[in-house]
Amino acid sequence: MSARGHAFGIDIGGSGVKGAVVDLDTGLLTHERLKIATPRPATPEAVAAAVAELVALAGWEGPVGITLPCVVLDGHARTAANIDPAWIGTDARALFSAALGGRTVTVLNDADAAGLAEDSYGTARDLNGLTLLLTFGTGIGSALLYNGTLVPNSELGHLVVEGVEAEHMAAASIKDRDGLTYPEWAQRVSKALIHIENLFWPKVIVAGGGISRDHEQWIPLLTNRTPVIPAVLKNTAGIVGAAMAIAGGIAP
Repeated sequence: MSARGHAFGIDIGGSGVKGAVVDLDTGLLTHERLKIATPRPATPEAVAAAVAELVALAGWEGPVGITLPCVVLDGHARTAANIDPAWIGTDARALFSAALGGRTVTVLNDADAAGLAEDSYGTARDLNGLTLLLTFGTGIGSALLYNGTLVPNSELGHLVVEGVEAEHMAAASIKDRDGLTYPEWAQRVSKALIHIENLFWPKVIVAGGGISRDHEQWIPLLTNRTPVIPAVLKNTAGIVGAAMAIAGGIAP
């Protein structure tokens, strides 16, 4: 791999705005990640101010990659998950650029950013073909990559399986809500995965989200045909993917 240098990534979530400089040769953060609590309410203007504060704390003066828990098209937020509904329709790219003094920014969906990072630096990094990342949390986020190229805003958690959206059947939050054991939850996850893999035929599925830390308790119980491997970047994946996006000119 040729030297690619450093880039700055910010991952905006429901509880925190997190950022760091990323070494793009290794996918590692060059320093401990910085974090500011997500404003309440998480309006566009308040979040943009938090982003500007975080970048100033880091002393970073270059372009910035930023994730949002939103579908992002042409720099505009089209949905809003765990963030204020005022984001819907907002020109996020212009907003963040203005908050950062006019510098270049790129904005992308948080699951897409995590997929970029896992595909380049995770256990799927040496695989060709179609890779699918699924993040199991409050809902199910998704990222599709073909030979490292992102197909943005896939939103596969909203596919309907047996009359129910996949994330309403098999998100990690559903396991907690319904008091499911790992074997019971794995059955639901398997149904969702079988439906998804019959439509897309990925070579590998990368399982992310906090529950991936307990992968030994449920991934071996899955009955779908596609190999499922746990994500490895954990809570840095969004930051790394955002840095990759700004360095690579990825602008969904």
